[in-house]
Amino acid sequence: MTGAGEEPGHADPLDEALAVTVRRTGASAGGLYLLAQDEPVLTLVAMCGAPTAAAAPWRRVPLAIVGPVSGAVREDRLVWVANQEDMARAYPRAAAALPYQFALAAAPLDGLHRCWGALLLLWPASHPPDLTRRERGHITTSARRIARALDDAPTPPAIPDQPRLVPVHRTDAPPAQSALAAADLVERLPVGAIALDLEGRVTYANSASADLLGCSTDHLLGTLPWQSLPWLDDPVYEDHYRTAVLSREPVAYTVLRPPDRWLDFRLYPDDSGISALITPSRTGGNRMRSADSPRPTLTPTVTATAGTGRIHQLMHLAAALTETVSVQDVIDLVADQVLPAFGAQGMVMSATDAGRLRITGHRGYTPEAVEHLDGLPLDTDLTPAGHALANGLPAFFASPQEMARLYPRSPALSGKQAWAFLPLVVSGRPVGCCVISYDRPHPFTAGERAVLTSLAGLIAQALDRARLYDAKHQLSHSLQQVLLPRTLPRLAGLDVAARYLPATRGMDIGGDFYDLIRLTDTTAAAVIGDVQGHNVTAAALMGQVRTAIHAHATAGATPGEVLGRTNRVLADFETDLFVSCLYAHLDLVRGRATLASAGHPPPLLHHPDRPARVLDLEPGPLLGIGVTAPYPLATVPLPPGTILALYTDGLVEIPGTDLTRNTADLARHLADTGGLPLEELIDSLVRTRPTGQRTDDIALLLLKNTRSHGE
Repeated sequence: MTGAGEEPGHADPLDEALAVTVRRTGASAGGLYLLAQDEPVLTLVAMCGAPTAAAAPWRRVPLAIVGPVSGAVREDRLVWVANQEDMARAYPRAAAALPYQFALAAAPLDGLHRCWGALLLLWPASHPPDLTRRERGHITTSARRIARALDDAPTPPAIPDQPRLVPVHRTDAPPAQSALAAADLVERLPVGAIALDLEGRVTYANSASADLLGCSTDHLLGTLPWQSLPWLDDPVYEDHYRTAVLSREPVAYTVLRPPDRWLDFRLYPDDSGISALITPSRTGGNRMRSADSPRPTLTPTVTATAGTGRIHQLMHLAAALTETVSVQDVIDLVADQVLPAFGAQGMVMSATDAGRLRITGHRGYTPEAVEHLDGLPLDTDLTPAGHALANGLPAFFASPQEMARLYPRSPALSGKQAWAFLPLVVSGRPVGCCVISYDRPHPFTAGERAVLTSLAGLIAQALDRARLYDAKHQLSHSLQQVLLPRTLPRLAGLDVAARYLPATRGMDIGGDFYDLIRLTDTTAAAVIGDVQGHNVTAAALMGQVRTAIHAHATAGATPGEVLGRTNRVLADFETDLFVSCLYAHLDLVRGRATLASAGHPPPLLHHPDRPARVLDLEPGPLLGIGVTAPYPLATVPLPPGTILALYTDGLVEIPGTDLTRNTADLARHLADTGGLPLEELIDSLVRTRPTGQRTDDIALLLLKNTRSHGE
């Protein structure tokens, strides 16, 4: 199959490589994903051996989601899923979108300097539960070969709007005499015989099939049976076809042709499509069964309004929406997954705000169009958005002419050609409007309208929840910033860098804090701590601890006295929360640091001429624990060039790993990178924490003695 702009007979090298890989590995189907250059999203560019519509929920795959394709790229490994049960266990969202029996492998396309994307391969459910060493070799070799082709290309390949369908085998036309003989043979058969391609279109039908189906062959050719024959417009029958294509196993079912004629269908799939045999049924029923099983007598199902693919897409999108957290998450999901699922090119998401519609996100619109649409009053007659929100009913416009009859000025605003205005309503309360638009006229089928209307309710719930999250998160973030020092004091001969990173999920306030207190021109106090809990109470306690430490430190107390007195202050508060804390008194002239610990992780010390080490401090009790006990002191040398690193446990505590080993690894990294400027060094240390969701905050404070020996 030639792509856009290609000469017939000159196949795209990537398409040919994909077809060769499918044949060499013995897979039934394959797909090629490329990583976008401007966003962390994998896009399906070619599909081989299966209809592209079957992969609609997977057409755009954000790297951050949990799935086999994204996992292969993110974790740089071959992912193998043996069956549907394994898929449901490891990737439930993907299983909801494609509830068929097959095996799957995904491998990253690792080039010389970048990862280009992923190779996806499918096998029938009959494949053994494990890949053989030979199969693994074929898959990884093929992935490397495709990656090398991408490396050698003069320009990066363009990502098409829709994936290409690539034939598994080259379609060399048979001799005319053989073709006529085959057609005569099928025409003489007393049973109906039709051929469908991988997209489900009828490519051949004999006269017997036309008689049984009650229509001419001309009416069937080039159409999808469930579209050209109204009595086949049932999602069950479309799903039978998808099951046969993806599982590569024969499927049989019985259909009622109105008013009272039952027909048996038998589907036989291969790499090029499906051959279907149609015969009169001696019994009624329409339950799917294996091609050789007896025909049960059943009653027909109720005809649905949406295709099975749409239903699976709705399940997939519903599961995805439950995982969104922020408003931006909702916007990205609608743009990356809803638009491709419905073949749309534009999206505008608006939220109600003081009687107006404020645009919170958009895709496929010019800045000028967004500026005109942003801030429209809810009772506007410029677009249908306000009216849809007022009555709670979606509005669909298949062309600019339809739109112009009711809203004459609206089509010119965006240049779009078709629109779906979906009111976002939660418990009778309007929260916004989602507009899905098309670059060309688009008649909305009953199935599309039904699914989009249902989807609007799910988006509304997710958006309302996300707005609450963002509001609380913003409040928490503002409070956190107020409680942490805006700037750290400057001290001659002392270089300082600090970082605070909140947990990547959750909307609570962090309890980690740090501070640097100037005592004299040559002395300072460095503090780092962690308040138990992540809420407003913990934040208030953090502010009280910082104030108490600051007061006792500036009064001239020793490190042990500062912690002891602060402990008594917290005991007077009768709080149920505890605080770990590390206090360091820095004397730059004498080149030493005196430290005391209240149950806090030990600091790191690194001198350029020596390995970095974890300081062995005897800790005192946590602050607020209600125990009166001394806080032992430890004095360590701090000559010029020495770095002292104070941190909270979020930097070294990683579930499933050893804390002591993680701390030792951090010390080695400090020694390896200690020559960097302090701002670069602290960023390097933070990056030692694995990327992904952090369940705890991180605070890190680096102090470097930069005084010369003569000062």
